[in-house]
Amino acid sequence: MSNTQTRPKLLDQLRAEVRLRHYSIRTERSYCDWVKRYCRYHKFRHPQEMGAHEINQFLSHLASDCDVAASTQNQACCAIVFLYKNVLKKEIKEFGDVVRAKKPKKLPVVLSLDETARLLANLDGVQRIMGELMYATGIRIIELVRLRVKDIDFDRQQLAVREGKGKVDRMAPLPPELVNDLKRQLRRVKTRHEQDLEEGYGEVYLPNALAKKYPNAAKEWCWQYVFPSCKRSVDPRSGVTRRHHVYESVMQKALKKATHEAGINKMVHAHSLRHSFATHLLEQGRDIRTVQELLGHKDVRTTQIYTHVTNQGAQAIQTPLTQARALQRKQRVGDIVSVLVDGFSRLRARIAKISAGAVPHPHEVTP
Repeated sequence: MSNTQTRPKLLDQLRAEVRLRHYSIRTERSYCDWVKRYCRYHKFRHPQEMGAHEINQFLSHLASDCDVAASTQNQACCAIVFLYKNVLKKEIKEFGDVVRAKKPKKLPVVLSLDETARLLANLDGVQRIMGELMYATGIRIIELVRLRVKDIDFDRQQLAVREGKGKVDRMAPLPPELVNDLKRQLRRVKTRHEQDLEEGYGEVYLPNALAKKYPNAAKEWCWQYVFPSCKRSVDPRSGVTRRHHVYESVMQKALKKATHEAGINKMVHAHSLRHSFATHLLEQGRDIRTVQELLGHKDVRTTQIYTHVTNQGAQAIQTPLTQARALQRKQRVGDIVSVLVDGFSRLRARIAKISAGAVPHPHEVTP
């Protein structure tokens, strides 16, 4: 059998390299999709035959013809560079410079306290618990849906956020207002888990080959998701039927509906609750280092963006228009006072003339 017959396909090699580095299933799917689009754009030429010129052509096509955002263009660039570096074993420096788009710095969408209260009031059931938990702790939506039973410590009133952004663990405060709601949610989840066990299922995904190290751990209660999906699904990598966590889109759709019902004219997403959490803490006078730790930011400069949207930021500065409007009000008041003083002076002069007899009294004038 020839080498071309035994060698895995390009996308299979790409998937193997992604899994070797423990990247998420989303990254795997995204990288495979961008490589397919890259090859399709160049009439299905093999990437081995192409280089920096073809890469820049594709990236320019995304920016000029498809009008994609800078982050999307950079994601495509990362996928293609990963292909050449780790699959084809070619350093991108051999091809020359690959142009990367400059990502613009945008201010986050932040809700006021009144808007936040109205938004959360329009959420129902499990989605309301999820929304309040995101706002109360500042965790990301992917960190929320990946919460497991063992990560909630009711006695110490804190949450363990496992493998957040950058694969870093951290602790988040558990608000006492949500303790009873979370306990009721866990009772419902446990009832469903027991039903799954009776039907021959009940397993959950375990990271880093823990299922091999602890064969029975996948069915244990402590490893179950706090917010599981309503349906069982087949794991795309292992082919095992499990009950995964709820999709993020479920919460995003609930937030979109609640935003409309609350009459909020802003582009509200799940991350907006995280932005609002950080901004409101800074407005309360909390230390920025504490907020940085709660959010899990590596650099405090990432946290400093919230200082631009707090009441101590742009709203604390008095604009020149404020001074101009104040002068306008003073001028209008001065004009009114001048008119009143002038009228009062004329009235006093007329009264004086009437008293001196120079002018007849109005009541004495005969028709």
